[in-house]
Amino acid sequence: MNRLFALCASGLLLASCAGKTGSYELIPYPNHLTPRAGEFAAAGAAVACDERLDEASRAVVEEFAARLSEASGAESAVTYEALPAAGGFRFLVDESLAPERYRLDVTTDGAEVRASSLRGFLYAVQTIKQLLPAALYGGAPAVESEWTLPCVEIDDAPRFGYRGLMLDVARHFFDAAQVKKIIDLMAFHKLNTLHWHLTDDQGWRIEIKRYPRLTEYGSIRKGTVVKKNWDQYDGVPYGGYYTQEEIRGVVAYAASRGITVIPEIDLPGHMLAALACYPELGCTGGPYEVWGRWGVADEVLCVGKEKTFEFLENVLLEVMELFPSEYIHIGGDECPKVRWEKCPVCQAKIRELGIEGDDKHAAEYYLQSYVTARVEKFLNEHGRRIIGWDEILEGELAPDATVMSWRGSEGGIAAARLGHDAIMTPTSHFYFDYYQARDIENEPFGIGGYVPVEKVYAYEPIPDTLSQELGTHILGVQANLWAEYIKTPEHQEYMLLPRMAALSEVQWCDRGSREWTRFAGALPHIVDIYERMGYNYSPVVFGVNCRVRSLPEKKCVEVTLSTLGDAPIHYTLDGSEPTAESPRYAAPIEIRKGCTLKAAALRDGVRSRVLVRNFSDNKAMGHPVTLVTEPLGKYRFGAPESLVDGIESYFSYANGDWAGWFGDPMVVDIDMAGASYGEVRLGTLVLKDEDIFPPLTLVASTSEDGEHFTEAGRIEIPMETSADPDALKSYTVSFPETSARYLRVEARTVNPIPEWHGARGKKGFLFVDEICVN
Repeated sequence: MNRLFALCASGLLLASCAGKTGSYELIPYPNHLTPRAGEFAAAGAAVACDERLDEASRAVVEEFAARLSEASGAESAVTYEALPAAGGFRFLVDESLAPERYRLDVTTDGAEVRASSLRGFLYAVQTIKQLLPAALYGGAPAVESEWTLPCVEIDDAPRFGYRGLMLDVARHFFDAAQVKKIIDLMAFHKLNTLHWHLTDDQGWRIEIKRYPRLTEYGSIRKGTVVKKNWDQYDGVPYGGYYTQEEIRGVVAYAASRGITVIPEIDLPGHMLAALACYPELGCTGGPYEVWGRWGVADEVLCVGKEKTFEFLENVLLEVMELFPSEYIHIGGDECPKVRWEKCPVCQAKIRELGIEGDDKHAAEYYLQSYVTARVEKFLNEHGRRIIGWDEILEGELAPDATVMSWRGSEGGIAAARLGHDAIMTPTSHFYFDYYQARDIENEPFGIGGYVPVEKVYAYEPIPDTLSQELGTHILGVQANLWAEYIKTPEHQEYMLLPRMAALSEVQWCDRGSREWTRFAGALPHIVDIYERMGYNYSPVVFGVNCRVRSLPEKKCVEVTLSTLGDAPIHYTLDGSEPTAESPRYAAPIEIRKGCTLKAAALRDGVRSRVLVRNFSDNKAMGHPVTLVTEPLGKYRFGAPESLVDGIESYFSYANGDWAGWFGDPMVVDIDMAGASYGEVRLGTLVLKDEDIFPPLTLVASTSEDGEHFTEAGRIEIPMETSADPDALKSYTVSFPETSARYLRVEARTVNPIPEWHGARGKKGFLFVDEICVN
C-alpha cells in the first residue's frame, strides 16, 4: 500500500523535475533568491573545502560528494588544499555570517557556498541537493539524469531560531533507529529542534540509574485500550525504553545534523507511570498502574512531600547529563487538582506557603506555580532553562519560563505580553496526529481533528495583535506528533509527510514570502525525494478538494472541485467510480437532491484517491438558514450554511463540517419557502471523552412570519451513560405535515455533565453536522 501511495504522488507533474534551467523547486524556499540564466554541470565536479571547516561540516560535505559521485556515476573528489579561484564546488568559511545563514552562488563555472558553521553548511547542502535530481537521495545510480544545477544566487537564513518537532514515544514507543530516521527527515526540512516527549501516564521511556523501577516496571503497561472503546483492552503487555547509551547516541546523531534534542519529563501531572513504580510519591499512596488508556489521569505527584522534589531533582540531574540542551521541557499540562484538594499534605504545604485562591484561580493552581518555580530554580542553578505547556500561565508564571502555546495562539500572546518567550504550536494547525483528510474512513485510525497541508501552510506565527517589539518573544513554531493511535514507523511517517514540508516554510520563510502555488508546484519533486529516502507519506494533498456552499437564491448547493496542478478531474453523481470516460469537471456543480458524488484526478494514468461526498435527500438543502444562538467561536466552521448543505459528515468534529454549541442550546431557523414537510432529523456526534454529548431534547416549531412560532413536535432524549458507545447518532422528531414557511429547530445541550463523567458538573458540547427536513 505504501508503494501505491508513492506512485500516486511521484507520478505528478514529472516535467517539473529539478535540475533544469530556471527551476527552483525548493522547500523551504530561500528568503532571498535571484534567478540567473544557465546551468552548472555538477556530475564529476571537484569539491574544494576551506581548511578551516570543522570536522562536522567536513562530514556533511564529504557525504554529499560521495552520494553525488555514486548517483551520477562520475567521481567528485574532495580536497582541503588551497582553494581554486573558481570552478567546481567551493565551500568557504565566512565568519561574518550568522550561524544558520548561508550564501550559495551558482554560475556556469561552479557553485560557491559560504557559511560560518555547521548549520549554515548543512542548509546550503540541502538546498543544492534539492536542486539536483531526486536520484541523489537514494536508489540506483542515474547517470542518464541531467546532473546540472540551475544558476542562482541565494542569501538565506531562517525567520525563526526555534524550528521544532515533538515526538511522543510514551504512548507508543519508537526505537532509536526510527528516531534517527525522523532526525534525517528534520534535517532535510531544515528543522533544528527535536522535542522528545519521554514520559507520560502510559510509559516511562528513559533509563534513570538511580530509579531502576522506572524502566523495569514503569515502561510496561499490561494492555492498551482498543481504539476508543474505553472499557475494552487488548490484554497485550506493551513497553520499551531507551538506555542511557542509546540516548547519547541519538543526541550525538542529531547534533551532527544541526539538531538540538530537548527532553520532556512531564510533571507534576502525567506521572502515573512513575507513581506505579514509587507509589509513596502520590497523594493516596496507590496502588497505581501504568495506564492502558488515553486521556488525563487524576493521579499526580504529591507536591507537599519533600521526597517528591528529591525524586524530581535526582531524575533531572541524570537527564541533564544526557542532554546538553539549554532547555529542559517540564510539561506542566493537564494537571488535575482533585487529589491536592483532598490531600492533607498538599493542603498543609498551601498553608505553609501562605497560598490563597483568588477570583482567577483556586489555591491549588498557585501550588502548581510553586512547583514550576522550584523546578525552574533548580534547573537554572545548573545552567538550564525551562519550557512548559501553556497551562504554566495559570497561577503565577515562573520568572524565566518559556511558554509552549498549544491551546491556540492565545497562550503565546499572553506570555509575550508578560515579557516571556513563547513557541507557537496550536492544536488548530500543528497537531500532526490529527487527520489530513475529511474522508477519515480511508485514513489510518486516529484521535480526530482535521489539519490538512493547506491549513498548516496558512498559519502566521506572530499575530497582528502583538507589536513588533513584543513579537520578538515568539521564538518559533513547533508541530507535535502525539502517538496514542500511532503504532508503527509507517504510520508515524504518514502523519508527518508532507505536512512537515508546509511546517518548514512556516518556520523558515519571512512573513509574506510564502506562496501556496509555488509551494504546491514543488511538492511532486519533494515527495519523489521522500520515496527515494524510503519514507511513507500521505497522498491526500494530491487528490481532489471539494468546497460546498449553499445557494439560497437557487435552493441548491454548489460544489467546486480542485486539485494540484492541471490534472483533469472526472466525476460521477450516481455513486459509480469515475474513469477517463466520466464527465470532466469544468465548472461548479449544482446539487438539488440526494446523490453520491465521486471524483478523481487522473495523472499520467495513475488515479488519485477517489473523493466521495454523500448528499442526503433533504428538502432544506440550500435553503436560507439563520443562527438564533451562536456556536462556540472556533467551532462555528461553516455554520449556518453547512447545516443545510446535504452533507452528513465523518467521525471528526474539527473537519469543518460540524458546528459545536457549548452549554447553550442550538436554535436555528430555516426558510422552507413553501415546501411541505413533517419530519426533522438532527445529525450529531457523540464523543464523551471530549465532553461531546447528544442533545437532551429536540423540538421543531413552525411560523408563517418568522417571529411567532408554534411547537409542532418534540422528543426527549435519555442522558448518555458511560456504557453507551460513542458514535455518529441522529435523532428524529415527526409532526403533522405542514407547509409553514419558517421552521425552527431547537436542541438542548447537556449542562451539567453527569456525575459518572470526569468533567462532571461542567457544560457539555453538542456537535451538529446536518439538519435534514422531509
